Amino acid sequence: MKRAELIDKYSKLLHLKNYSSKTEKAYLHHLNLFLDYVSSSKVSSVNSTVLVNYFDYLKQTKKFSYSAMKQALASVRFLFLDVLRKNTDFDFFIKMKKPNNLPNVLTTDEVKTIINSINNLKHRAIISTIYSCGLRISEVINLKINDIDSSSMTIKIVNAKGKNDRMVMLSKKLLELLREYFKQYKPKVFLFEGQEGGKYSARSIQQVFNNAVEKANIRRKVSVHTLRHSFASHLLDNGTDIRFIQELLGHKHLSTTQIYTHINPISVKKIKSPFDSI
Repeated sequence: MKRAELIDKYSKLLHLKNYSSKTEKAYLHHLNLFLDYVSSSKVSSVNSTVLVNYFDYLKQTKKFSYSAMKQALASVRFLFLDVLRKNTDFDFFIKMKKPNNLPNVLTTDEVKTIINSINNLKHRAIISTIYSCGLRISEVINLKINDIDSSSMTIKIVNAKGKNDRMVMLSKKLLELLREYFKQYKPKVFLFEGQEGGKYSARSIQQVFNNAVEKANIRRKVSVHTLRHSFASHLLDNGTDIRFIQELLGHKHLSTTQIYTHINPISVKKIKSPFDSI
């Protein structure tokens, strides 16, 4: 099978299996890396030795991170098990040990300082929405006006990661800010639109946040996604059940959410030792 034909078949099958566009893009990227390594004409003769050498090459030479290795493994697994339907003695479901890296979080005062440093109303509304609802940057740019329900004080996050919908709370303070923003900017379809209409740029949001962090004189390494981490950590610190936080974040597994129990030492200080009761 020629390379173009293989990639086309691979892409169509991803689409038919209802993978998200982001996942499709990542899988195709890793497929091309693999084909560059073995050449598509030799794919049918690939054995476990070639596969072990390839993933070792990605890890040792290319210095792939844990998440990149997982994507590469999933991409090649899809090629052999779903597209080619070829069995090998290689374990495509190999368990890789995840590094125990805790994400940075901002304090509530730092979040307040960042938001207050933003003068532009649209920019302030975007950053406030991300923190207030614990959104990914892709989720905030995909929000539509009719996803906001002021009667139930909820926001519907449509087709999020894993193509799942979920509901998050709409705070009264955020609703007031969004109403002020709406009167001034009058978006048509998406809640936050670019100057020419359509979705707002993710890169622009990142730049807005970076500028605000600089103005707030915060020296730690943080990103827009840090707002989502901070949202979860602050909820946990306020006594919110971790299972509710899991639902708000849209995590499939509780173990993913439990990382926030290790972040904030303030939460530990609030726990009463049983020794105090004896």
